[in-house]
Amino acid sequence: MAPAAVSERMTIVEGDITRLDVDAIVNAANETLLGGGGVDGAIHRAAGPELLAECRKIGGCPTGQARITLGYRLVARRVIHTVGPVWRGGNAGEEELLAGCYRNSLELARDNGLGSVAFPAISTGVYRFPTELAAAIAVATVAGFLGRHDAPERVVFCCFGRASVAAHDAAMKKLGGKSRFSGWRRGRPAPPC
Repeated sequence: MAPAAVSERMTIVEGDITRLDVDAIVNAANETLLGGGGVDGAIHRAAGPELLAECRKIGGCPTGQARITLGYRLVARRVIHTVGPVWRGGNAGEEELLAGCYRNSLELARDNGLGSVAFPAISTGVYRFPTELAAAIAVATVAGFLGRHDAPERVVFCCFGRASVAAHDAAMKKLGGKSRFSGWRRGRPAPPC
């Protein structure tokens, strides 16, 4: 697939990921998958207690990997949980672990026949991953995956705040794509992950 076609399949929005009408949203979870702060807590609150009950049965998830559940009370019918790395200065394999979060989440989406997926800016909140580097990894990993696969058909980067939007937009332009910021903002954005 040509690079232009890949960039057309990616969009940036600023808004509340729990309200996006997509097949799956990605949860920036901790290794227990039992909820927490930031976007993880927002997704668990919006999905309801059934999500926590299903996550308890999974038994956790290692950093860089992903697991899938139902979406319950969310607009999205599925939640893909992935555990991002804590930034430790860049010498602990953080970049590859973050790329693994995106790659493994997309593989689950493809394997489950999901046409659209929305990602938060994984690890850029309390895990302190530098925003610009995280956005570059996210966009490059997603573009690489979409260049090799027809599904998912659409990927949304759901950003919290203008700095995240700008970082994702710059990363898309660097790959040769045009600005794909849709400007959507319904409700308060979910907190950073």
